[in-house]
Amino acid sequence: MTERMTWELDIPGFDRSGTVIRYGHYGRPVVVFPSERGRAWDYENNGMVDAVRDLIDAGRVKLYCVDSVDDATWSDQSASLEERARRHRGYEAWIIDRVVPLIDHDSPGHGDLAATGCSLGAYHALQLALTRADVFPLALCQSGSYDPSEWHAWGERGDAAFFTNPTDYVRHLEGDHLDWLRSRVNIVLVVGEGPWEVNPTGSLPGARRMAELLAAKQIPHQLDVWGHDSAHDWPWWQLQLAYHLPRFC
Repeated sequence: MTERMTWELDIPGFDRSGTVIRYGHYGRPVVVFPSERGRAWDYENNGMVDAVRDLIDAGRVKLYCVDSVDDATWSDQSASLEERARRHRGYEAWIIDRVVPLIDHDSPGHGDLAATGCSLGAYHALQLALTRADVFPLALCQSGSYDPSEWHAWGERGDAAFFTNPTDYVRHLEGDHLDWLRSRVNIVLVVGEGPWEVNPTGSLPGARRMAELLAAKQIPHQLDVWGHDSAHDWPWWQLQLAYHLPRFC
């Protein structure tokens, strides 16, 4: 049976705790972000843990599945885009300041962390790889959307909205930081051409646009487009994860 452990960590600024569930006993740590408004156990409940159970049981990977707070950040349409972005930064601080140290303690001497997620979770993985490649140099992003300004946004945009929107800031990367990203980061964008990947999610055009931006900046990445039968749904994400994750652990 796959080793499993659960923690509850306070999320400063949100007046709630967040669940972290670890699957596995050894291997490369992978932080797993849930789909929109999702919880830490969604990955297991939707067959994703079973999809890579051979890697987990073989000690090649440890999955650390985390809660989202999307209901208070990107999914809160009552808040302006700038306010949502500020709140999102608080969530990212929880990942860096609370979840990562927990992983360091639980997996001493581990190699580089990876991040992955489906749908909105793919955005979280990409955002952390681009902004904290020192911690997350690898992002495996499935059926994501990478432009928060398209998420029923309203209100003026400030620094928070800009620096949490990869579609905005990647085109402006330059200098030493860009050179460092080129040497450090690896991003995999996976998406299908089937149901719900274009409408209403915008995942297919969003992945293609992000791949173009990364290519223009020569940031290492791969765009893997699956066929017209590949839907924005868990059965396809299981197959994609089982195909790509063994390459990195």
